[in-house]
Amino acid sequence: MISLLETFIIAIGLGLDAFSLATAFGMCQKACPRDARLRLSFSFGAFQFFMPLVGFGVGRQVARFISSFDHWVVLGILSLVGGKMIYEGWKRDSDTPLIDFSRGWPLFLASLATSIDALAVGFSFALMGKNIWFSALIIGIVALFMTYSGVSLGHKIRGVFSSPEVMGGIAIILVGLKIFLEDL
Repeated sequence: MISLLETFIIAIGLGLDAFSLATAFGMCQKACPRDARLRLSFSFGAFQFFMPLVGFGVGRQVARFISSFDHWVVLGILSLVGGKMIYEGWKRDSDTPLIDFSRGWPLFLASLATSIDALAVGFSFALMGKNIWFSALIIGIVALFMTYSGVSLGHKIRGVFSSPEVMGGIAIILVGLKIFLEDL
């Protein structure tokens, strides 16, 4: 059973991808106009909302076939998502210049890339038989606010949060482990 607190922890863990990308964008811009912040925030938030719904739809179709070992699948998926986030946080080169991804295809691709993990979380929720709508809404709203905060604070936190993906990855793995242990 996923509590509201656990849903927020997952949302924050997923939102850290968006936050870190938004923070890097904010640090690399001479100015962070409000319209760029809003475009990023609404796009990232919308993708973080819709991707769990897509994952949930796929997961519901598969759940009846794997119900006897679904807790292993949930642990595996959340561990992979968290591990991927940790790996990306460690390997990222801070000197790599970023393009302006607040418009057009770069915005679409950045939104998609930061929400792939949410697809896997939606799949996991389906395996657990959870209602996805409220969780997806929380995930989307948290991502929206984290993105806006990341861009806004990007100029001020240069070098302080060099890899927030690592923190998010650890949080997601811990939630997966808790779910696994509850279903044993």
